[in-house]
Amino acid sequence: MSTQSLLVELFVEELPPKALKKLGESFAGTLFEQLKAQGLAAADAQITPFASPRRLAAHVSGVVAQAADKPVRHKLMPVSVGLDAAGNATPALLKKLQAVGADASAVPRLKRAPDGKAEALFLDALVPGAALADGLQKALHEAIAKLPIPKVMTYQLEQGTPLPGWDSVQFVRPAHGLVALHGADVVPATALGLAAGRATHGHRFEAQADPIEIPHADRYADVLRAQGAVIASFAERRAAIESQLNQAAAQAGQALAAIKDEALLDEVTALVERPNVLVCAFEPEFLHVPQECLILTMKANQKYFPLLDAQGRLTHRFLVVSNISPQDASAVIGGNERVVRPRLADAKFFFDQDRKKTLESRVPQLAKVVYHNKLGTQGERVERVRAIAKAIAGQLGVDAARVEQAALLAKADLLTDMVGEFPELQGVMGGYYARHDGLSEDIAFAIEDHYKPRFAGDELPRGQVGVVVALADKLETLVGLFGIGSLPTGDKDPFALRRHALGVIRMLVEKALPLDLPTVVAQAAQTFGALLPDAAKSNAQLLAFVYERVAGYLREGGYGAQEADAVIAARPMWGEMPKALQAVRAFAELPEAPALAAANKRIGNILKKAEAEGPVDPHVSEVLLQEPAEQALHAAMRQVVPQANARFDAGDYTGALQTLAALRAPVDAFFDGVMVNAEATDLRLNRLGLLKTLHQAMNRVADLSRLAQ
Repeated sequence: MSTQSLLVELFVEELPPKALKKLGESFAGTLFEQLKAQGLAAADAQITPFASPRRLAAHVSGVVAQAADKPVRHKLMPVSVGLDAAGNATPALLKKLQAVGADASAVPRLKRAPDGKAEALFLDALVPGAALADGLQKALHEAIAKLPIPKVMTYQLEQGTPLPGWDSVQFVRPAHGLVALHGADVVPATALGLAAGRATHGHRFEAQADPIEIPHADRYADVLRAQGAVIASFAERRAAIESQLNQAAAQAGQALAAIKDEALLDEVTALVERPNVLVCAFEPEFLHVPQECLILTMKANQKYFPLLDAQGRLTHRFLVVSNISPQDASAVIGGNERVVRPRLADAKFFFDQDRKKTLESRVPQLAKVVYHNKLGTQGERVERVRAIAKAIAGQLGVDAARVEQAALLAKADLLTDMVGEFPELQGVMGGYYARHDGLSEDIAFAIEDHYKPRFAGDELPRGQVGVVVALADKLETLVGLFGIGSLPTGDKDPFALRRHALGVIRMLVEKALPLDLPTVVAQAAQTFGALLPDAAKSNAQLLAFVYERVAGYLREGGYGAQEADAVIAARPMWGEMPKALQAVRAFAELPEAPALAAANKRIGNILKKAEAEGPVDPHVSEVLLQEPAEQALHAAMRQVVPQANARFDAGDYTGALQTLAALRAPVDAFFDGVMVNAEATDLRLNRLGLLKTLHQAMNRVADLSRLAQ
């Protein structure tokens, strides 16, 4: 069966730029899946998505005009119901045949086959394949229905409807055209009140013709580029912008580079149809303002790409991605330079005004800023963070006075004009203002970094003071919100508690901090006083939540679920986790590992049952060792366990576990030849003590029972 390419385009008003990439991928992907599901797209068919500010389109190669017929088997009913004693069709069978498009003439062709305990009647038939017009209509409906539209717009249809101006449609933006071509032929499809044709529109200002006729599905992108001045492919347009940015940066000055921002590049790609990158500049005196402020206002408000020098410092030049390409671009350049100047002047004004007051003088005003209606003000929060930071500093041996000072000032920049205008700069501006106030660099770093890590892969706070304040800030948030019952549910986490927990874990593990987390959580809960209704319960929930995140964090690091669970169950010091994981992985590869892990699990179950009646004493009396197998195990343990403990104490976790592998044979022999629960109490307790000693020795690095299958 011959195939042709299929081209489908929805021409609309300007689409939301931050959503365009996903809209384009979804439209093309769903359309393709629906065509394949109906047998209209060949097995080797390829999909090419297109998305520009005013269009969503897809090109599918290898599409047939009529799908092949499909053999199907209809299950009708049990033989006893469908045929009478003479073997003739019953009325029930005839009615069922009519329902599946057959009649009495099909009765001789019915097949009998077992169906459970009874025998049933089946009809084999051919279902005609879908025609492209019908299949495309269904696929187009699905593709539109499943678009991830951020906000739906309702608008009225002006033509092609029974009530022009009254009949309404809901879509992301008003749609004005539909193209559907199978090769050179128009496919009669409709969508959003539009009938398919071959006419579309190009660039608003630079198209050579309007409308533009697409002669063939395969010529869509080329015709739009040549006659419409539009690069229809999102990926191609993005690559063109990136290339032009690099070229323009090189022309602007030696060793200059446009700032790297993937989200900004995607957004700008969604704003232009044919990009033209231009070099602009602003007055150098604005560079006295912190570069983060200037960069943010240029990126967020103007969608410009600031230029950085080889050291990563902001220069007074920036790049604009224009949607027009005039012969003389001076007017475009001048216009953009005039537009950015007031933005930079505002940033300079905010910076100058903010420095007239010290951070410390702003702290009392935090008492007037609500943090949470159940947890008080930002001022109260700051006092809690100070107390928690002091407790952490005591455990870690960090200068408590400097930690308290940084914690006191960490939130003060929330009251500055700059952070009021650009909330993304909280912390960053606090660091600048702290330096202006004459505070030391470690205090400034701590204020700047106490929100870190803010996202996956973000850098950790610099310096001990910064780490302590960041831990205190995140733990205050976690303890407080868990304490009032604001827990994450499913995919909803409005207070980003998962991110806060992961930030705590990363700092503890990657900074190798010897912190007793349960103690710190309990101390943090005390700072809330009577605000937390049941602190003991919420603290337990929080610790369980954190350790669940630890397992995920370790698995993301490339370790298996069993390996991660084994290490977490042993509750090692945070900084020892990576080393313990490596040791567990090396142990798991030993031939003795499965048997020892299974034995460890068996020992744990025995001890758990025994300790229900009271604690098991790990001491062993050699006099009470009667069976050869228990004597041999004890002798092996006296030789192996001290060696394993010595390696463990020296930090050689891998060596410690590998040393214990020598116990496999005596452990197996023990369980084969010794009855642990002997009738004599002294023998039973002695054997339990032997197992308790073995269990403690085997599980210092990790709970090896978690490795058992």
